[in-house]
Amino acid sequence: MLNKKTLKDLNVKGKRVLVRVDFNVPLKEGIVGDDTRIRAALPTIEYLLGQGAAVLLCSHLGRPKGGYEAKYSLNPVAAYLGKLMDRKVDFATDCIGPEAEKASMKMRPGDILVLENTRFHEGEEKNDPKMARQLATLADVYVNDAFGSAHRAHASTEGVARLLPSAAGFLLEKEIRYLGQAIADPKHPFVVILGGAKISDKIGVIRNLLTKADDILVGGGMANTFLKARGIDVADSLVENEAVEIAKELLAEGGRRIHLPVDVVLGDKFAEDATVKTMAVGDVPNGWRILDVGLETVKAFADIIAGAGTVIWNGPMGVFEMSKFAQGTYGVAKAVAQSSAVSIIGGGDSVAAIQQSGLADQITHISTGGGASLEMLEGLTLPGVAALQDS
Repeated sequence: MLNKKTLKDLNVKGKRVLVRVDFNVPLKEGIVGDDTRIRAALPTIEYLLGQGAAVLLCSHLGRPKGGYEAKYSLNPVAAYLGKLMDRKVDFATDCIGPEAEKASMKMRPGDILVLENTRFHEGEEKNDPKMARQLATLADVYVNDAFGSAHRAHASTEGVARLLPSAAGFLLEKEIRYLGQAIADPKHPFVVILGGAKISDKIGVIRNLLTKADDILVGGGMANTFLKARGIDVADSLVENEAVEIAKELLAEGGRRIHLPVDVVLGDKFAEDATVKTMAVGDVPNGWRILDVGLETVKAFADIIAGAGTVIWNGPMGVFEMSKFAQGTYGVAKAVAQSSAVSIIGGGDSVAAIQQSGLADQITHISTGGGASLEMLEGLTLPGVAALQDS
């Protein structure tokens, strides 16, 4: 599936290797809240060090406005990485220019240097050739291991990849193999579970998967728009009114392969202390809103999941952040974990839900990329992958 060079195709002994990692992690007052993405980068970093390379790590963090903002500095992440690896990790106060160049020139095999946030420069998101060239001067070889950013054509993901010998890191390779295989040649029955708030984010995904999937199970806020498209009154529930016509088209294309909730959990307000009741989808009273799928829906979905050969899941079934509306998501998570299918979960909220449910170790592959996994499901080419050298 991956026709690109990978780490093991490179000779990195004695070389400086610039690795684009995804260290876009939650930071609060300089403390890392979730280190999943940092840990996911360790196999690539440790392999390169073991091969005698000096390793420079670059990443974005958050959405700074094109200049330095202390709360988006990668310095605390560099310190955290040092503790995690139990070794010295240096930090450069910039990712390009004199500071970065001076720090990179001092590096010796076995050294690790974390560069400052690439998004402190406007050239990053503009994929400015000048910034790409400045990044390229820091190293001899480039490795992209940031699947979560591979759908962006930025200076550190796409521009620099064209200027140095380049390859995919272990994480990027694993993501593309799992997701690429699942879409190109899934083991049938191929079941897709889609949730989250909006259909509009996933129109291309649904269209592409309708040509491949045996069943598409729909929950979350996007199910309300499909229910409305079927002529069902969803009262005060979240609906994308501008997407109702598209939902009608998708239902016509999908026929019996698209499965919607049969019962729903309602709240009288969008709050943790809401009054709750469960009703059939056609019986939602005025003043109430759908905030989760009901037990009958979970059972119906679980029956389909139980017979699957491949399951891909993107998006929660309800407002799982509130305990009263989490049971639908957890019920579906349990069904996926118990199935013998190849199971792939992508998207931040779905991943958070599976971690919270305590079932993550029973899933075949948990993707680190939300937008990137969606674009792959849509059948699009990821710029950060396309720019790497062919194998």
